[in-house]
Amino acid sequence: MQSIGVIVWNFTPEIFPSIFENIGFSPRWYGVLFALGFVIGYQLFLKMLKAEKRPEEWMDSLLIYTMIGTVLGARLGHVFFYDWGYYSQHPAEILMTWKGGLASHGAAIGIILAMYLWSKKVSKLSMLWVLDRIVVTVALAGFFIRTGNFLNSEIIGKPSTLPWAVVFQRVDLIPRHPSQIYEALAYILIFAFLFWSYWKNKKGEYQGWLFGMFLILIFGFRFSIEFTKEIQSAFEAGMALNMGQILSIPLVLTGIYFVIRSKKHHDERSGIGAHSA
Repeated sequence: MQSIGVIVWNFTPEIFPSIFENIGFSPRWYGVLFALGFVIGYQLFLKMLKAEKRPEEWMDSLLIYTMIGTVLGARLGHVFFYDWGYYSQHPAEILMTWKGGLASHGAAIGIILAMYLWSKKVSKLSMLWVLDRIVVTVALAGFFIRTGNFLNSEIIGKPSTLPWAVVFQRVDLIPRHPSQIYEALAYILIFAFLFWSYWKNKKGEYQGWLFGMFLILIFGFRFSIEFTKEIQSAFEAGMALNMGQILSIPLVLTGIYFVIRSKKHHDERSGIGAHSA
């Protein structure tokens, strides 16, 4: 396939491999970016707590719950949604994250469950209170993770003749959609929108609005961008919609529900539409 002005990508995903090769383990830039998402997210959420005069000591437990929910959910999502045929025969490898993949839909479910538990045990507030705020940081983390996928030459796009097509030399010599970059750019824009909505448009006062918009925008875009991506598992071949798209649909619908609910809930709290005695 011929393409004009393609980008040739042959980035080494390991950090200083010549230094670490003798110890049998080489850290990757993906891991650095993954951790960076948590570090910056920590600072952003702490700023929200201070602004709302909530206990700053909540952050330690929130970070632990979020990390466990994200990693465990993402891993189990990959295992059950994309490769259960393999892991059902190799159960010992289920928790070996360095030997397999992570799934963003599983991470979303894991974070929601983790925030439910954190709300019950720590904040004693509505689960939607923490979800409305944590999703701002999660959108930013998505940017770092997809950038890491690009550095790893993974989750590649379908063949393309577009001038910005990328040849991932570690995979093959075919110009392809840089689908990871499409997603990374979308996620940083979604983060900016949610950040502005919280700080400038006071949408944190509309319980469930930020969480709902996060689901609509992130997984609505995910549904669309899947048309440019190669399938992740062999069983998806020939399917009209791949697994990523199928899993995105209920999350988008859930988001629509919470956005509609948030306005009704806010109006009721504000007394809008209430009949006077």
